[in-house]
Order: sequence, then C-alpha cells, then structure tokens
Amino acid sequence: MSKSALITGITGQDGSYLAELLLEKGYKVYGLIRRTSIVIDQRIDKFINEVELIDGDLLDQLSLVKAVQISQPDEIYNLAAQSFVQTSWQQPALTGEYTALGVTKMLEAARLLNKPVKFYQASSSEMFGKVVEVPQKETTPFYPRSPYGVAKVYGHWITVNYRESYNMFAVSGILFNHESPRRGLEFVTRKITNAVARIKLGLQDELRLGNLDARRDWGFAGDYVKAMWLMLQEEEPDDYVIATGETHAVKEFLDLAFNHVGIKDWEKHVKLDQRYFRPAEVDLLVGDPTKAREKLGWEPSVSFPELVGMMVEADLAFNKYSAAKASLLA
Repeated sequence: MSKSALITGITGQDGSYLAELLLEKGYKVYGLIRRTSIVIDQRIDKFINEVELIDGDLLDQLSLVKAVQISQPDEIYNLAAQSFVQTSWQQPALTGEYTALGVTKMLEAARLLNKPVKFYQASSSEMFGKVVEVPQKETTPFYPRSPYGVAKVYGHWITVNYRESYNMFAVSGILFNHESPRRGLEFVTRKITNAVARIKLGLQDELRLGNLDARRDWGFAGDYVKAMWLMLQEEEPDDYVIATGETHAVKEFLDLAFNHVGIKDWEKHVKLDQRYFRPAEVDLLVGDPTKAREKLGWEPSVSFPELVGMMVEADLAFNKYSAAKASLLA
C-alpha cells in the first residue's frame, strides 16, 4: 500500500521539489496551501493535478487538525514559514507566529492524529548565526542573529520536546543554504542570477546588493529534499546537518554568475546599498554533513559552479521568454 504525505509550504522551492520526489516514489501527496488573492502555484503547475491541495494556515490550529485528518499522512513535512531573513526584521512578531508557534500547532495536529505519523521540521543554519565553531555540526550551540533565526531555534527545540515528551517520530533537518532556479527573487542568489541574465540581455544595467563578503554553504535544493525523505525512513528519529561542507563568499557567486555569460568586469554593474545590510550580520556559515553521509548515505550531487550555472541558464531562458512575450503584446 502506498504511503501518504502532507507537505506544508508545498508551493515553495523546497515543497515543490519534495512533492516531485514523493510522487516519483509512489506517494499520495497532499499539500497545505494558504488562501491568497493571487495565484502562487507556478512552482507546482507541472504536477498540480497529481497532488491534493488542502486550505489551511499555520496560525489556525483547527485548519491544521482538519488537514491532518483529511490527509491521514504517514509523513508530515513542515516546510511552511516566513522564510526570508530580511523580512523578519520588518515583521518580527509575524515571523515568530509562523516560523516558531506554527511548528507547535503542526506538531499538535500530528500528535492528535489517530495513527502514528513521522514528522519532519525544516530547521535552518541561521540558528547558528554568530558561529561558535567552524564547521557547524549537530552539537554546535545556537547563536541566532535575526528574528528568523530565533524563531527557527524555537521550532527546532519544540520538535525535540515533542519527540522526547510524547515519543513521537519527530526530526529536524538543519539545512544550510540551498538554492535552485525555483528560488524566490527576494533571495540574494536568485536576485544575482536574474540580474545577470537581464544585464546580459540588455534589460537592466545595475545590481544593488549588501554584504559581498558574507560566506555561505550553498547546495542544490533538489539534493536537500532527498535528505528530508531519508531522515523519515530511519528506524529512530534524529536531527541532521545537511550541507556541502564548502563555503563561498557572495563575491564568488557574483564572479561565477557573470563569467557564465561572458561578463568579466562585473564590479561596474554591482552597487552596494545599505538597505540590504542586516542589522546583525551573519558572516560565515559552513556545515559538517558527516553524520548525514555516514547514517543516511546522503551526498550532494550538484557542485557550487554547476548550481550557479544552472540558475543563470534558467533565468536567461525566463527573461528571453518574458521579453519576447512583452514585445508581442506591445
């Protein structure tokens, strides 16, 4: 009999890749979506007829209980959150509601289900913040440097608490930065690749960014959702750092992206803008994926240069299509 899974945040980058993976494995996939006034399902439009979408909201406990009762999942993947660090400074309370308390409400809904369910919580490398050791592993103390990071620490520890208090199969994946062509335009990596494509095509001339020296451990989102699934196939619940083990500066990302389209003097296109600097900066994040490699057999398959190239190519295609469509309508 095939398994069923409920994914919160199914319309996001990770949710869409995870839904594809689970469909390939024969799962019945349900997705929790928040009703909005605009259509936000473009990431899942290729397989939207293969999944069942359920209206719900992380702020509404009753809707989560109903979603779990309808889907009767074997596995729950809690990916929904206010997930943009910069926004968490403008909306710290709302970030706490969704990214922290929303986890508790999902765990409660899972706990009340009339059958055992395995629960995955999307933790984040932003919990490490002002890092106390390099690289960061599962035992590294947290020192979050943003309202988003603080909220993620709460979500992480409440998952541990439910695991230990109610003997639930509840795990957290501490995922380091993972990108793809499906990344939102507000995130620095996609902001860069989209701007590079538009500059190459003559559609814009300037790219405004914040801290170019910040270093991150960047991997491919399609690889990272496989790790989520692997965690829930284990006999015992545990938490895992998912990362490449490499760190790169924003400047390196810029260099690779501009070089991919043959632009060598990228500095003349990039302008520093104080609006994009964080009030409390996170300078260095790099994960140690040893535990995931040894226990889950997980390895990243896409290199950093391949990831950057993949994203630039996708944005070149997207912007060429958009420009052609606009000229036809003009």
